[in-house]
Amino acid sequence: MKSFLVDQDGYYGEFGGAYVPEILHKCVEELTNKYLEVIESKEFKKEFDQLLRDYVGRPSPLYPAKRLSEKYGCKLYLKREDLNHTGAHKINNTIGQILLARRMGKKRIIAETGAGQHGVATATVCALMNMECIVYMGKTDVERQHINVEKMKMLGATVIPVTSGNMTLKDATNEAIRDWCCHPADTYYIIGSTVGPHPYPDMVARLQSVISEEIKKQLQEKEGRDYPDYLIACVGGGSNAAGTIYHYINDERVGIILAEAGGKGIETGMTAATIQLGKMGIIHGARTYVIQNEDGQIEEPYSISAGLDYPGIGPIHANLAAQSRANVLAINDDEAIEAAYELTKLEGIIPALESAHALGALKKLKFKAEDIVVLTVSGRGDKDIETYLSFNEQL
Repeated sequence: MKSFLVDQDGYYGEFGGAYVPEILHKCVEELTNKYLEVIESKEFKKEFDQLLRDYVGRPSPLYPAKRLSEKYGCKLYLKREDLNHTGAHKINNTIGQILLARRMGKKRIIAETGAGQHGVATATVCALMNMECIVYMGKTDVERQHINVEKMKMLGATVIPVTSGNMTLKDATNEAIRDWCCHPADTYYIIGSTVGPHPYPDMVARLQSVISEEIKKQLQEKEGRDYPDYLIACVGGGSNAAGTIYHYINDERVGIILAEAGGKGIETGMTAATIQLGKMGIIHGARTYVIQNEDGQIEEPYSISAGLDYPGIGPIHANLAAQSRANVLAINDDEAIEAAYELTKLEGIIPALESAHALGALKKLKFKAEDIVVLTVSGRGDKDIETYLSFNEQL
């Protein structure tokens, strides 16, 4: 049977692998040899599950959205990752990775962040485990996600604003990798998404797969069957999407719909729609689709959402798109904002701008009345209120 999960060499079809500088080869190899043994061990699972339950507040609810269901003519459920501690799905992964780092004897944690949610989640688990935390964040994002920066500092992290490139997620990731090259012995790099060299995409997907594991149980209770007809999630690097689809990825009964950031439109150059525009390339240690010019130079991406502002995409999702297993839609800024306001008015839930892109996909799809659709609300909108308000004023 065909599998869309990672193979033993760290590839998803032709995507993935580990393209790292010589100095990091040993770190990545050590991680590759260790991660499965640790995360599949009884002790790890027990500690991970207990923290997810008592600290994060899992399971997150699967909420039947009645008014949205009426509007879109299907049975629509929202997977409420916005209700987790720290306000997004990111904490699932950071708890898992810090437990792994501790078992590997690492004392210093570094991370990159765009919207700041992964930075906050990393700073949170470092406070919990009493570890040093350094977060790299593009200067542009430091300015537009000021509250998250203050949260990270309050949690004891050092936030380093990055001033190269257009000072967003890509540039923060570059700096984090540089730091890792300088401190390979004592430093553990917690990557926030299904990007980077193998084993990161697989490890992050496995740690986030608690989302789809819960969806299976919750649907069984609510609908008497453990699978939906469609799963919908937003995708930048792709961690909440990977977590949402993980246990269904090889189940052809389930349609996968991913929403990437169209920005101001894919034809404008102001976009982060990697699947629509990307060509095969290497970014941050993995072979995947990358938005690049004729000379192979990475183009600066753009999205109103700091968390989707990435010129690549996780290799797991690149492969799903290449094999037509997933339908990837580009959702523009204005469509996402409109969808966010709609959810707020119809269901009383203010979503993160990232999740608003997933909601924006609903208008582009046609469902049957009996279709069961699960859409992951990956984060809450507190961090994006200023953007919502300033956009609303322009309307």
